[in-house]
Amino acid sequence: MPLVSKLRALCSIARVFVREPRIARAFMQQRRPSLKLLAQLPTILRGLNYSRKWEPPAAGHPSPALSGPPASSAPSNPLKSYFDCHKEGRGIRKWIHYFDIYHRHFRKFVGQNVRILEIGIHSGGSLEMWRDYFGPACRVYGVDKQEECKAYENEYTTVFTGDQADREFWKSFKDKVPAIDIVIDDGGHQPEQQIVTFEEMLPHLSPGGVYLCEDIHGVHRGFSAYSHGLVKSLNDMAGRSGSRVRPSQFQSWIRSIHFYPSVMVLEKAERPEEQFIDARHGTEWQPFPRPRKEGS
Repeated sequence: MPLVSKLRALCSIARVFVREPRIARAFMQQRRPSLKLLAQLPTILRGLNYSRKWEPPAAGHPSPALSGPPASSAPSNPLKSYFDCHKEGRGIRKWIHYFDIYHRHFRKFVGQNVRILEIGIHSGGSLEMWRDYFGPACRVYGVDKQEECKAYENEYTTVFTGDQADREFWKSFKDKVPAIDIVIDDGGHQPEQQIVTFEEMLPHLSPGGVYLCEDIHGVHRGFSAYSHGLVKSLNDMAGRSGSRVRPSQFQSWIRSIHFYPSVMVLEKAERPEEQFIDARHGTEWQPFPRPRKEGS
């Protein structure tokens, strides 16, 4: 990179530290931030500023989805229906928009012999909700730091008490519990708690399983920055040779990562991907020069 370009890049980074010091500080708190990552700060700020100023376009033709049947005739969400009808008994506290996220990623397990782990069970009402949603074959595991939560145990629910930021706690948990199909982290919500829990439990998640971390809201939340590091790894095509790419172990097993307001969802593949193939079909090709790919 020419000296002038380097100086411009350094000036852009310096402006981020001046204008958005919290973003810069949160970024620098990541493990081993490299110069390449540091150089991305202006682009991160650019996206943040764009999203803050974004407004929907003026009303035009409605999309086909919006011109369909009214919402009242749409299939109901059993989890939302359960929550709406739950007026007494053990407490459940959830952001309302979470229920659509749950149903979208969890409904494939309904009626199956599913093993679900919820971290942060508080008053115990959600443990009963999961059992009702998934059915009698569901096995529920709960984790909370309060010993009083052991009172929620029954023939299909087991509760463990401990610190989710303690790797020794998770080692003990994994020694006692078989592979988990669904992990819901609604625990302490601190970045280190969320990161440790993710790193300890992702390998324990069964093929085809779903990992959901709640309440990651906040522009400067550490787990959001950590999650975007996962996304970078998922998109990494370093060492690409021709039209076939041998994926990393992470790319091979992680099917997708989704972001919603305040929620990250990761889906594990049912079987590992052996290779990524850049396929071409057809016989007529324009002789245009191929554009240089960013990061190649």
